[in-house]
Amino acid sequence: MDSQQSRVLVHLRDLILKGEFVPGERLAEIPLAERLGASRTPVRLALSSLEHEGLIELSPNGGYQMRRFTSKEIADAIRVRGVIEGFAARLLAEDGAPRQLLRELRECLDAGDKAVNKADMGLDDYAAYVEMNDRFHALIMQGCGNVALQRVMDMLDRQPFASPSAMLPMQSSMEEGHQWMKQAHRTHHAMVQAIERGQGSRAQALGEEHVEIARMNLDYALESPELAKELLPGIRLVGDK
Repeated sequence: MDSQQSRVLVHLRDLILKGEFVPGERLAEIPLAERLGASRTPVRLALSSLEHEGLIELSPNGGYQMRRFTSKEIADAIRVRGVIEGFAARLLAEDGAPRQLLRELRECLDAGDKAVNKADMGLDDYAAYVEMNDRFHALIMQGCGNVALQRVMDMLDRQPFASPSAMLPMQSSMEEGHQWMKQAHRTHHAMVQAIERGQGSRAQALGEEHVEIARMNLDYALESPELAKELLPGIRLVGDK
């Protein structure tokens, strides 16, 4: 894949996950090419890739259209993430994590502590936590050494709201979300401890349990659609019909 096609694919995927296109909307090559400042060929190839990923679908009238995602699909992807990350954490615990990796994981824990262990969290703290959270989960996957597992996770990351930080707390108040983040970060600490101690079963269980916060926040988002649209525009792609 050349650099222009890669950029177009990344840009289009980002627009989709941000909810820029409504379900059923036709995705025509020429308007998209003009919007992205690209030629039609990389747009056409990107659309084909996105259809393969399941983010868009073939239109009855030819070409492609935005598809509708169900809450079950998203919940399933979140649960699968827990299984994959739990197994990756288990492999790290049983095989022995390298010192450098453990050092980087502890740096994530320290960064997360600075963001959540305070009386009040501001937007900058929230952003810092998101950055730390993405890095923490990437380190677990990169460090496990299982290429097949990494490939499955790479595919899963392309599903809407399945990435580590996509469904972070969306409660009606920053204070309530703060408490959920503290709970999630305590699990981060417990996972690293289990990995350091070689406790494979415990590390796996913690990894699977960790995604329950994301699943509960999905339920909350579906019960509070107006708040969900404000905090996570892509949630409007979710529908059960």
